[in-house]
Amino acid sequence: MSYQTILTSIEDAILTIVINRPDKLNALNQVVLAELALIIDDFIADPALKAAIIMGSGEKAFIAGADISEFSGLDTVAGVELARKGQQLFSRIEHAPKPVVAAVNGFALGGGCELAMACHFRVASENAKFGQPEVNLGLLPGYGGTQRLTRLIGKGRALELLLAGTMIDAVTAFNYGLVNRVVPQAMLLPEVKSVLSVINTKAPLAIAACIEAANLADAPGNAGYDNEAENFGKLIATHDAREGIAAFMEKRKAEFTGN
Repeated sequence: MSYQTILTSIEDAILTIVINRPDKLNALNQVVLAELALIIDDFIADPALKAAIIMGSGEKAFIAGADISEFSGLDTVAGVELARKGQQLFSRIEHAPKPVVAAVNGFALGGGCELAMACHFRVASENAKFGQPEVNLGLLPGYGGTQRLTRLIGKGRALELLLAGTMIDAVTAFNYGLVNRVVPQAMLLPEVKSVLSVINTKAPLAIAACIEAANLADAPGNAGYDNEAENFGKLIATHDAREGIAAFMEKRKAEFTGN
């Protein structure tokens, strides 16, 4: 299927999603969000796909923010609806049972930073810049940025970025724990694919369970621990777990089937 604002390609069971509005620095508008929602749903449902990469076209920007022109004239009800719509999509990405990785080149600001944070982890090129500059518009992030940024880098650092509306570079983002690694721009996509090529050799059910449990790490009470125990019990009875244990004992490579 072809899209107005997004390019897709598949290689080695990895779906690459490219936000393709280079003249707008890949800003998120309602068409982008609607098309991305369709692509993510198809990705989750397709058993042939094991992982996805989200990136922006060109060398200047991952996603430089939301399309601000769409904010003009919105009232409170429409504003809440807009934010909820973005939150639902980004939550869908965060809770996908297969890894979704952000390959961040250039600017990842506002909604772009929020989208990157919704991915399971982030790899940045050396020219990447991150920020939540919504206060400069008299707003706050609406797609989950206040929550995910705080969880990822801590309340103090998050509030400094949210309140000042300033940007940080790739090295600072790495030091803060916002990104997993920083690489030269030419190596960005190969690096992400290299990481995913390792992940894709693991048991799919175990991958999904790890994502689910990790997403409950800051849940109240023992929800995360309970989920971990329950999934451990479910997984230990699967074919893949029996195969993995047997392969370990026999000193051979496991052949996982997702069952």
